[in-house]
Amino acid sequence: MLAELFAVMAPVLAGAGLGFGWVRLGHDYPVAFVTRLVFNIGTPSLVLASLAEAEIDAGSFGRTMLATALVLLCMAAATGLMARLLRRDWRVLLAPMMYPNTGNMGLPVVLYAFGSAGFVFGITVMVTVTLFQFTLGSLMAGRGNPLKILATTPTVYAILIALSLLLTDTDLPRWLANSVELISGFTVPLMLITLGVSLANIQVRSLRSGLGFSLLRLPLAAGVAWTIGSLLALPPTGHAILVLQMSMPVAVFNYLFAQRARREPAYVASLVFCSTLLSLLYLPLLLILLM
Repeated sequence: MLAELFAVMAPVLAGAGLGFGWVRLGHDYPVAFVTRLVFNIGTPSLVLASLAEAEIDAGSFGRTMLATALVLLCMAAATGLMARLLRRDWRVLLAPMMYPNTGNMGLPVVLYAFGSAGFVFGITVMVTVTLFQFTLGSLMAGRGNPLKILATTPTVYAILIALSLLLTDTDLPRWLANSVELISGFTVPLMLITLGVSLANIQVRSLRSGLGFSLLRLPLAAGVAWTIGSLLALPPTGHAILVLQMSMPVAVFNYLFAQRARREPAYVASLVFCSTLLSLLYLPLLLILLM
């Protein structure tokens, strides 16, 4: 079991460590360019490559999206209580409560822990979180019309195409399937490297508060995900991945949104940093239970 856990966590640590070390050695890394590349080209290609030929029925796909949305809404509802416990503005805590790092940390862990059969569930959870984050999250950060953001997000169109292929039991043309599979290959490695770069650039101040938030959020998120997954009768693999993805550390994008909205970005940075470090301890234990 220890060898299996190390095989799962080693690529994550290697990718993030590469990005962290690259910046600490003084080299440049175009975060803005890489982020646009990943979200506008890599992620849509990854969605198409993973979902278009996935062994998942439309019912399981829909229930997984619904379960993820319900978990996010429950975490949003619990933000008020968390704000009282930590004596913070609920608007500062809302995004870190709702949006775990299901992308550049969650997807690699899911891939190496559950393989391609489970990766499709990980993609489904990540896509749902992304849709919430770039609509509600953008609205909270004052970044414009959520409907316009959705309409200009390539991942949305990739989801619609993948759903139509699933519902009609249609395969992509071989040339297109090969193309999106090739392009999608850079997405996960770049996600991990960018995670390490982002952590290296974050200035952390309130470590104690960040650790307290992480210790409170983790059991709450895992418990809510387990309960909702059971109520919706998710497949065992999908159920386990929902719990795993919702237990990921606070997403780095929450820090970027906090900067844009000017809502205590230094504090949100501490949540990202502390929850990510803590995840290196609890993720192996969680994987033992879920695998």
